[in-house]
Amino acid sequence: MPERQAGSVPERQAGSVPERGAGSVPERGRRVYLGLGSNLGDRLAHLQGAVDGLAATPGVRLVAVSAVYETEPVGGPADQGEYLNAVVAMETALPPRRLLEIAQRLEADAGRVRAARWGPRTLDVDVLLVGDERVDEPDLVVPHPRLSERGFVLAPLSDLDPAWATTVASDQASVRRTGLELRLPE
Repeated sequence: MPERQAGSVPERQAGSVPERGAGSVPERGRRVYLGLGSNLGDRLAHLQGAVDGLAATPGVRLVAVSAVYETEPVGGPADQGEYLNAVVAMETALPPRRLLEIAQRLEADAGRVRAARWGPRTLDVDVLLVGDERVDEPDLVVPHPRLSERGFVLAPLSDLDPAWATTVASDQASVRRTGLELRLPE
């Protein structure tokens, strides 16, 4: 398969991720991917809290969660710690704006303080992909505008959707798979 350049969006095949998790598929649901990151406090617990919070959200059915990766920070203050990152796949009919609200609620629940752009955080939840939808608003762009430039997003996304495995980001070498795991609630 040819290597894809950063910035391009791959063709995805429906059903490329094995379905797991509880709950019914929301009517007219589509596959959604959210990126999770944390570099403050109990990083793994913050990521697991986001997974649990998503599982408890009405209208959302979790399908899969990627492996956990550790990466150096990209941008922001130089003195921040390394991040744990993962991607969650879910089925939902919720609109992108509502997904952003859910992401921001999960961040607030984890005690996130927005002090500096790309600064340290207890939890970062990014709306990466919402089916084939495209959104271009001042505070919400889908697909995520830097998705294909970030190895810390591409590596876990590739775990869940192999169509992304051929996209190579400039920071790919700094992404390390850990032995840590997140669990889908039963």
